[in-house]
Amino acid sequence: MLAYITRRFILAIPTLLAVLTLIFIIVRILPGDPATAALGDYASADAVAALRERMGLNQPLPMQYIEFLFDIVRGDLGVSMITSKPVAEQIVFVLPFTLQLTSAAVFVGILFGVPLGIVTALRRNSAIDYAGRIFSLAGLSVPAFYLGILLMLIFGVWWNWFPVVGAGKPDLGSKLHHLVLPAVTLGLIMTAYVTRMTRSAMLNILGDDYIRTARSKGLSERVIMFRHALRSALIPIVSIVGLFAVSLIGSSVMTEIVFSRPGLGKLMFGAIKQRDYTMLQSIMVIYAFIIVVINLAVDLIYGFVDPRVRYE
Repeated sequence: MLAYITRRFILAIPTLLAVLTLIFIIVRILPGDPATAALGDYASADAVAALRERMGLNQPLPMQYIEFLFDIVRGDLGVSMITSKPVAEQIVFVLPFTLQLTSAAVFVGILFGVPLGIVTALRRNSAIDYAGRIFSLAGLSVPAFYLGILLMLIFGVWWNWFPVVGAGKPDLGSKLHHLVLPAVTLGLIMTAYVTRMTRSAMLNILGDDYIRTARSKGLSERVIMFRHALRSALIPIVSIVGLFAVSLIGSSVMTEIVFSRPGLGKLMFGAIKQRDYTMLQSIMVIYAFIIVVINLAVDLIYGFVDPRVRYE
């Protein structure tokens, strides 16, 4: 197992390097000059040239790339072009809010999606199965921002059960109270994906020979479902959870804007709007690290769920 974990860590390094290279190229080919964007269209040529030199934009691209990598290794994300504050401080402040929202949404998706997928697979072509399929289809079709507004209207405005804006006070109870609606917004959409994947994986496995053999031995249906069928179905379920967790990191942008929550998505939206290239580049780097970590975690879970994976 140790060799498998070491191999996955080593393979993650070139993946991260390739993503960082892509980020560097994307930021450099964006239209407009960063120095001009920071100083304004009416800034003098000398002021623009001085700022370009201070930002290192007058250097050849290979030198900028090398310096970009060294800064990341040192943990230096630069200074915002708009606020003149260290980017790392602003990201450290908002990152926990994005991680809280993503983690809560993944929890909701697993909590409801896996049991619903199992039940619909066991009750195939029944009323429960049709209801579950309709629910999952609706979850696939409804945009996150529309569902968020709908939940705000019902549970925040009409019934006044949950707050609709902000992230709450520093205490845990207030934070959880403000987290419910945005987490359920993203979690219900993830539930639809997890339900469909769980149902499909369970249906494929329930027809296998070893399931029929287990039933012929007199094993209880509960043991067959959870010890044999569900364990074999965990690989595709883990895959969809990992993929959707990565997607949630990006799709949390609209949810954070709708619920006025601080987070990486909202910070990135402001950086794009204000053309803060340094902030935008740094946020994309953080996104890259998070995505690589999630993919690495999924690979490691594969090794624990199915021992055959670690020997391939």
